[in-house]
Parts: sequence; structure tokens; C-alpha cells
Amino acid sequence: MKTIFYFILLLISSQIVSSQTTIDSTKIKKEYTSLEEALKNPERVYNLNLSNQNVSFPKDAWSKFVNLEILSFKNDHLKEIPQEISYLKNLKVLDLSGNDFNSLPKSFSQLNHLEELFLNDEKYLQFEKNSQSLNLPKNLRILHLENDNLDNLPKEIYELKKLESLFLNNNNFIEVPKDLNGLKNLRQLDFHDNKIPTQLQEVQYQNQNFGFKIIF
Repeated sequence: MKTIFYFILLLISSQIVSSQTTIDSTKIKKEYTSLEEALKNPERVYNLNLSNQNVSFPKDAWSKFVNLEILSFKNDHLKEIPQEISYLKNLKVLDLSGNDFNSLPKSFSQLNHLEELFLNDEKYLQFEKNSQSLNLPKNLRILHLENDNLDNLPKEIYELKKLESLFLNNNNFIEVPKDLNGLKNLRQLDFHDNKIPTQLQEVQYQNQNFGFKIIF
């Protein structure tokens, strides 16, 4: 009888521990929307969303977020992206859309784990002038360049050999750049709301030489 009692007690304790572990894990992965709150325990922050806050990020704070994987500065009117962003060694997803900077720092290319980058609605980013020096990380798999007033691609894009998805909607392209054929891992290309004529869309959509899905 005692054996059965201890077995039941052990089972209940195990379930409680398991439940607590799940809850703690959920807390760890939660999205932080306040820099002040995130800085209390920066090593526990994996997802930091500072969109629409016009936030000022202290230079000495970057190195504290050692586990940060997802970061958004969307619509924060940032005038520059500091060199210290390279301290985010585990960053995987970064949204810099809708800001006021005109270039990316040289250290940006050191974000070796960055897989998805949003550079949408960039009014001041000088794509043409910086065509050889956007400093994009080479391991990018997904790149968003939407509503950026582009009519051609910076040459550096063609060096992103791991790129799988490229979003170029709401720009000024009149045709699909042929050099995209060189991106052997590209699987999806979004060109909707550009200036590509309908008849050319049909030809290019049927052209099997591209080897990836084109969305017009």
C-alpha cells in the first residue's frame, strides 16, 4: 500500500515539475516590448520588439543581449544603425523597416546567424550609391526590400548565395533581373505591384530557366 502511495506521489510531483518547466520556457521565449524591462535580465531576452517607439538604444546595452534572436526597430526613425549591432551574435531575424538611416555599418556583415532581414519602406537608404557596400550578411535566407523605390538590384544581392526568398513588391521594376539565375538556392521571388507589363509577366512566368517561383 505504501509503495502505491509513494508511486502516486512521485507521479504527481513529476507532473508539477513538467508543468513548471513548460511555463518557464514560455516566459523565456516571450516577446519583450519595453527596452527598460528587457535590460533587467537581458540574457533571458530572445525576442525584442521595439517598433514604433522612437527608442534610444544605449551603446553599452548591445553586448548584454547574448541570446537575442529576434529584434524589431520598425518605424523608429533611426538616423543610423550603430556598429555595436554586431554584438548580437545569435540574431536570426531583424526588422529595420521604415527608418531614416542612409547606410548600414561595416560591422553589419558580421551578423553571421542572421537569416531574415526586413529593409522595407526605406526612404533614405542609398541603394544605388552603396551598391557594392550594403554590408549584408552572407548567410541571409530571406530578404525584404519592399516599397523602396527600386528599379534595379544592388550588385551585392547577387552575392547572397544562400538566399531562398526575395521580396521586391511595391517597387519600380519593369522586368525580372536575369542575373537572379545565379542564386541557385532562390525558391521564391515576389514582384507584385511593380511595373512589369502583363505580357512580359506571362513570358517570364513560363520561362523555366529561372528555376524559382515568381509572384506577380
